[in-house]
Amino acid sequence: MSKHSMLWQRIMLPATQHTTRRKKARYVLPIIVSLLMIALAACGGSDTSTTATATPAVPRVNGFGTAANHPHTLLVLPNKVLLLATHYGLFRSEDNGSSWKEVAGGSGQMMEGMMTYSLTSSSLDHQRLYVLTQQVAPTPKGTLGLYSSSDQGRSWKLASATSELGNMFMVAAGNDTPDEVYIYLNDLGALGLKVSMDGGQHFTTTGKLPFSSFTQLLAIPGAPGHLLVGSSDGLARSTDGGAHWEIIKEITGAILSLTTPGPRGTIYASGDAGIYVSHDGGKSFALVYNKSSLGEIVVAPEQPQTLYAKTGTAIYHSADGGRTWSTIPRVKGSMYSLAADPTNASQVYLSLSYPTEVYRFNQSSQGWTSLTPKP
Repeated sequence: MSKHSMLWQRIMLPATQHTTRRKKARYVLPIIVSLLMIALAACGGSDTSTTATATPAVPRVNGFGTAANHPHTLLVLPNKVLLLATHYGLFRSEDNGSSWKEVAGGSGQMMEGMMTYSLTSSSLDHQRLYVLTQQVAPTPKGTLGLYSSSDQGRSWKLASATSELGNMFMVAAGNDTPDEVYIYLNDLGALGLKVSMDGGQHFTTTGKLPFSSFTQLLAIPGAPGHLLVGSSDGLARSTDGGAHWEIIKEITGAILSLTTPGPRGTIYASGDAGIYVSHDGGKSFALVYNKSSLGEIVVAPEQPQTLYAKTGTAIYHSADGGRTWSTIPRVKGSMYSLAADPTNASQVYLSLSYPTEVYRFNQSSQGWTSLTPKP
């Protein structure tokens, strides 16, 4: 396994219920955002033998490519648009997953020879997207770096090159303008958070973080300059775009996931101790569930009390803001990440790894519908 692969395996392994909270803090963290979470465990930086386009001898198992492909970020947008950033290709659906099109990373496309591993949309303009790339082919046909889209992922352009900024391990859209975007340079530790106000073309360093690394960044919608960062050591808040930080004292242990339904909505934090909620824009948090750590959580914007959570072995649902949870049927396969439906609280989306697959769950039928395209 390459040095790149070992680094990402160390920082991106998902939490499971089979480990103790102390062990989770040691091995699961630090995790980089993205929605929610970008697992590059076992990603080979230069192995092209399993690409969907390079070697005809390797069969495609579905429309997402070979059995070696795996997802990094799944986005579900309000107008039934889905985007899936994978190790081999960036895929887009504009009919709620009924059909998919590879829009980047494929043969002859933008980002050819690159993996797309961190994908985010602006809460101020869902047409504005940002994605990071890393090398997957020996000679990528293009420039590694941060790419942006102004048409909801139909087309992309290079914003900043990795050669100019260094290795970027996370991208998160800001909350001031659609042109505001944050990146994190893991190699710089507490000084690695940078912000751009011109769509990623130029970046400046924010203030020193209170943690040497962090697991999550949430730019609170509707509150320009208000940020939350979660780490293996807790949670911190900034009200001036990251220039200064204040540690949230109510948090104990690591923070694994941060989410909110929208402007002035409840903020949810999943951590080693359980589920925390904030009703004052992140100024303070209260622990509302402490029976177990639930890993990744997502919230339904249309019903802010409806949450979904995923561990390594199960998927959970809460209808009361995280105070109580029940299991829902799981899908056979290696579960990777969840994405809430922005307009229908009874639905949640799930991506699987090795091979890449996508499913949608409906509370009414208590069943999963495959959204995976055929070969």
